Amino acid sequence: MKKNQLLACAALLCAASSVFAQTAPATPAPPARGPSFELALEAAQAAIDSCKARDQKAAVSVVDSAGVLRVLLATDGASSRGVSSSTNKAVTALTFKAPTSQLAERVKTDKELADKIAANTNFNARAGGVLLSVGGEVVGAVGVGGARGSNVDEECGLVGVQKIQGRLR
Repeated sequence: MKKNQLLACAALLCAASSVFAQTAPATPAPPARGPSFELALEAAQAAIDSCKARDQKAAVSVVDSAGVLRVLLATDGASSRGVSSSTNKAVTALTFKAPTSQLAERVKTDKELADKIAANTNFNARAGGVLLSVGGEVVGAVGVGGARGSNVDEECGLVGVQKIQGRLR
């Protein structure tokens, strides 16, 4: 009886190993494009400095092409709402491949877009989210939140983008 049990186990192991041998290993996803940590930090710092020069308490988030938060900086006195807003604006710009100031205008007349944005609490279609791109390909985004007036958020974000744009790969 033990011999039969051993043969049965051996047969099961052979069958299982042939199934696993035929299964191709999963191909890892390509790495996300976007700014290196150093460039993301430089962009965020330039945006923060721009806000501080305007006496604005704000936060800056930089995400890569996969929406992964690379850097988040906040001035002393920045609100928690400004912090979350900065990340949401960056993710929104990245997701819709457009600056959030443009999206803010489009939602006024595009009900489908307005509904998509309203359906996700991680989206924010107020100005302040700007794209990072290389050769027409979006590789990330910068979001600024918390300044008085979302147009100021966007102006600060653009300073960050301009600081690193020529060095993005």
